[in-house]
Amino acid sequence: MPRHPAPPAPDPQPSLCLRQQLCFAVYAASNRMTRLARPMLDELGLTYPQYLVMLVLWEHGTCTVGEIGEALLLDSGTLTPLLKRMEANGLVTRRRDPDDERCVRIAASPRGRALKQRAAGLPEYMRCQVALPPARMDQLRDQLLALVEAMTPRADA
Repeated sequence: MPRHPAPPAPDPQPSLCLRQQLCFAVYAASNRMTRLARPMLDELGLTYPQYLVMLVLWEHGTCTVGEIGEALLLDSGTLTPLLKRMEANGLVTRRRDPDDERCVRIAASPRGRALKQRAAGLPEYMRCQVALPPARMDQLRDQLLALVEAMTPRADA
């Protein structure tokens, strides 16, 4: 008579189970969102981080590297190579501030500005890829932004 293996014993530390980890849920959701966006971003010739930079520039116009970093929660060491590649691809211009040579100002180039119209359908495309009602997606976005805020160190702390 064949023996069947005994079912696994319950994990004595359920807090260490993968599906119990908030960090995994956020990571997996981010990974899936990026993959869903990739076909449309490929059509635009943008990576996801480049798309985020363009969103900042389309919304605010010319920004310093520091302002873009603050908006995207990225440091200049991460942003600088990204911005240099974007400049080489003709998406942005990088100029030293004449009043402060340490400051680099970034603006969308004419080519980068032209992408805005082509990218306008991406948010709706993404909404159609996710089987949640729009109000639930808005609520989820607001909750995730609140989570980011809750994890951001405060200057007065």
